[in-house]
Amino acid sequence: MSEARAIRIHAAGGPEVMALETLALPPPGPGEVRLRQTAIGVNFIDCYHRSGLYPLPLPSGIGLEAAGVVEDVGPGVTGLAAGDRVAYCLTPIGSYASHRNYPADLLVKVPDGVTDEQAASLMLQGLTAWFLLHRTYRVKAGETVLFHAAAGGVGLIACQWARHLGVRLIGTAGSPEKAALAREHGAAEVILYRSEDVAARVRALTDGKGVPVVYDSVGKDTWDGSLDSLAMRGLMVSFGNASGPVPPFSPGILAAKGSLYLTRPTLFHHIADKAERDEAAATLFDLVSSGIIRTNVRQHFALADAVAAHRALEARATVGSTVLLP
Repeated sequence: MSEARAIRIHAAGGPEVMALETLALPPPGPGEVRLRQTAIGVNFIDCYHRSGLYPLPLPSGIGLEAAGVVEDVGPGVTGLAAGDRVAYCLTPIGSYASHRNYPADLLVKVPDGVTDEQAASLMLQGLTAWFLLHRTYRVKAGETVLFHAAAGGVGLIACQWARHLGVRLIGTAGSPEKAALAREHGAAEVILYRSEDVAARVRALTDGKGVPVVYDSVGKDTWDGSLDSLAMRGLMVSFGNASGPVPPFSPGILAAKGSLYLTRPTLFHHIADKAERDEAAATLFDLVSSGIIRTNVRQHFALADAVAAHRALEARATVGSTVLLP
């Protein structure tokens, strides 16, 4: 029996409910591998799990994403061996840990051209950008789209991917510094949402037409402006709640604003199939290895400092991606 250091929560609440604990770690069971984790991704969904917005059975670990090295394999595992570099971004929750046992079939191998930090910061955010641009609404060269929080982890990847696909991405950001970062990564235009009318600027930038799709991870604060930025029969993609959940609304508003469509997708419904997950990860890693997508790990915290990492994320004091280092 070995040991692992892991962040645990015993009650839902603010960042302070997280605590670093030492846990007994049994040998990997059937279909599992034991991982020594080298980099752990921090994402807004972790805050939702911790706060209780997305309830977890308690007590619980926290975190969905990490990269590391296989240390041991359990009975029945094929295709993986000790020493393999791997990454993941799916349940079971509990990635905030130095070591853990994890289902082998949910892992993807990390190629030599991608570092562990890149993989840990890319899996959830990069695959989210993949499904948004390729599955939820399949963007086409020459189109203009609106992407909120363009200087965030998903946003900076989406800016680069959109540019690669020939798509004109209008981003939003909360400061001139974040706007400059989004432009540097491929945003064609950036709207400062705190001082500008987003919908009015989108209309001005599209000759009054609006955009066919809005990608919105902010939620409550941007909801009205997002709907008003859409062209007739446009698609509202609500994929996060950084400012809080969208209040209840009458479906009639979608008709009044142009027969709009609304979807609330999640990554997990797009990568539940192993073949599709492996294909998506390979596509993402190829773009990173070739330099088309640059990773943006801008914040590093020790595993023991997960509380500080969450406080920074919720205060919107971060840009790009954040990782914990065990």
